Amino acid sequence: MNKFFLIAGLMFATSATYAAVQGREVSYSANGTILKGYIAYDDAIKGKRPGILVVHEWWGHNEYVRKRARMLAERGYTALAVDMYGDGKQAQHPDDAGKFARDVAKNTDLAKARFDSAYNLISKDKTVDSNRIAAIGYCFGGSVVLNMARIGEPLKAVLSFHGGLETEFPAKAGKVKAQIASFTGEDDPMIPASQVAAFRHEMEEAGVTYKAVTYPGTKHSFTNPDADKYAQKFKLPVAYNAAADKASWNEGMEFLADAFHVGDMTK
Repeated sequence: MNKFFLIAGLMFATSATYAAVQGREVSYSANGTILKGYIAYDDAIKGKRPGILVVHEWWGHNEYVRKRARMLAERGYTALAVDMYGDGKQAQHPDDAGKFARDVAKNTDLAKARFDSAYNLISKDKTVDSNRIAAIGYCFGGSVVLNMARIGEPLKAVLSFHGGLETEFPAKAGKVKAQIASFTGEDDPMIPASQVAAFRHEMEEAGVTYKAVTYPGTKHSFTNPDADKYAQKFKLPVAYNAAADKASWNEGMEFLADAFHVGDMTK
């Protein structure tokens, strides 16, 4: 074979291996509201794989939640960064973020309809095994996915990163189908130790397979590198913690792999 074509072929193969994650914007709807999401997957992987729904922070569907979807795609999953606010709406100020989040949180039927629409979308994706769906969420999104598990959504696993643990719909024995993991910071005033203790009691009473991990010296939004910017600009009690971010991600990925019985999904 001509040496030039051999080298070119090797370069192409290498490029395909390391640049195989694809992302595309998608639109779907729930009760007449248009929702704007983002699907990420690795097109170098053949066959169907588990699907993961990724629910955004109270800021809305932004680049951060898309980054997490791509990180999951790099692990071998197909991930859908969902839109819980509608029309891809984003908040630029905590007042707006709080209002958007409350409007969804106080209306369980609306939250479930929008979550179910995302669930149906990813379940029908050609790359996804519809019997193996999980959900992860951050901050507001962490609370959303926990509540979806509590009300019995057909999920294999749920991971909540610095999501609030209180709920009006505590888990009931036999109702929860998902294995559940929560990752919070010990110095998070929004999720105090009493809330973590109550969550553990709730899970144990309901017979849920779960883990609740707290990280010392760690505040709210510890997985988001933009947290320090928000703290400075808006005087919020949040802070990025690189060590806790890495540790929670690694533990979360192990938890997912165990729930799906797939071993290490990293190529």
